[in-house]
Amino acid sequence: MARISDETRRDNEAAIRHVMERLLAGDVPAGSKCDIKTLAAQAGVARTGFYPKKNRDGSPRPGPYQHLAEEFERRLTELRETGVIPDPRAAQIERLKEQVSGLKERLAARDAQIDGLTDFRERALSQIAAQRMEIERLREQAAAVGNVRRLPAARGGPAPYGSCS
Repeated sequence: MARISDETRRDNEAAIRHVMERLLAGDVPAGSKCDIKTLAAQAGVARTGFYPKKNRDGSPRPGPYQHLAEEFERRLTELRETGVIPDPRAAQIERLKEQVSGLKERLAARDAQIDGLTDFRERALSQIAAQRMEIERLREQAAAVGNVRRLPAARGGPAPYGSCS
């Protein structure tokens, strides 16, 4: 691969910086992300220039635009830490993740409430059944003794001494 001239490198760096500012300001092309791949494509440079290289002896050396990639990642991280997400798609993903988290919490609370109400219903039905059995036992016991008289059923008319209100 041929080496590029200093003038071409300066032009490329200026183009990369211009695209970097646009991407970090939120002007992300449709179907793209706010990342190194889009940065390289929009600036018209090879993406490989943003990553470290190896010399012929195997020793590492920085890529020609690696410092710009590091600056881009640093600034992108700073924006995210302050709550600004320049990529609209990433912002939507974050919003949806928060919404899903909230819905999961609500669902867990509803499940706990339903479990509690189910337990309450089972206890209430059990108590009602036990009370019914006790009433039937007492009625049978009262009928067996024979010295208990039933009171006449209440009449639907007004109370004999006036209303309670």
